[in-house]
Amino acid sequence: MIKIMADSTCDLSQEIIDLYDIGIAPLTITIDNKTYLDRLDISPDEFYRLQPHLVVPPTTAMPNPSEYIRLFQKAIDEGHKEILCICMSSGTSGAYSSAVMAVQQFYQENPAVGTPIYVVDSLSMSHGSGWLILKSARLREQGAGFAELIEFNENYKLKVKHFLSVDDLNHLIRSGRLSNAGAYLGKLLNLKPIMSMKDGRGAIVAKQRGRRRVLDYYVHEFNWRMDPDVTDFIIIGYTSEIEPACDLQTKIKRESNYRGDIFIMQMGVAVGTHVGPGGLSMFFAERNSKKAAWLKQELHDLAGRFRR
Repeated sequence: MIKIMADSTCDLSQEIIDLYDIGIAPLTITIDNKTYLDRLDISPDEFYRLQPHLVVPPTTAMPNPSEYIRLFQKAIDEGHKEILCICMSSGTSGAYSSAVMAVQQFYQENPAVGTPIYVVDSLSMSHGSGWLILKSARLREQGAGFAELIEFNENYKLKVKHFLSVDDLNHLIRSGRLSNAGAYLGKLLNLKPIMSMKDGRGAIVAKQRGRRRVLDYYVHEFNWRMDPDVTDFIIIGYTSEIEPACDLQTKIKRESNYRGDIFIMQMGVAVGTHVGPGGLSMFFAERNSKKAAWLKQELHDLAGRFRR
């Protein structure tokens, strides 16, 4: 049996983690000089209640290599023959480099162990890496082997589409995503930035005025980008408010032909320190970029004919 592991920024629900027996290496979060283990010492709801009142922004730190090593040994002791570890993008976190360091150290300390361990740099954030992890778990249950799972992750990690919008732009300012002037203008106009991933890092791809237009943008992009051959589930993420996530789920069901699973999952504390309250995200597998561009043009031309 193949053991699948991740760091805690994957933000998968505990139900999914338990169902597929996914090992989790927690990041640490420092809040008011006190350190917490993500998912273990503080819940997301507790954190989001605290966050607006914090004077000093919380900080996060990657999992210690020793935590990965503990998980490797536990998996081997349980009889697993291969280990696949899928980590948050190396462009935004040290979780991947920590896992790679842990593999090297583990083999040095256990030279007789022949268990293959492969670490994936997901080039994704939050439920983006979570999407790859859940997809890998489903493929494993369908009989995919270790090499097939590695190939899938390396081939599709750049095709996991991310969308993230936020309410509080100050968190983005601190992370260098927006200038102060841009944030001030955004607040005046009620503009909500929408981010996606480019080259393993977050980048603003659009700005929409108000929550309704954010949902319109998500569904419009989903309808022409989604790869129906790979996307058998969508993950909708939220930080402090579940209602917009439920609204997005309803809108997808009403305004698209998609009939697969739609999971709603809360973003954890480690991710939430950078996203802040009011975050809303969406993740799925998109088509080949050239094919998607062709389809978008076809839809544009079709809409033009109807307008005439």
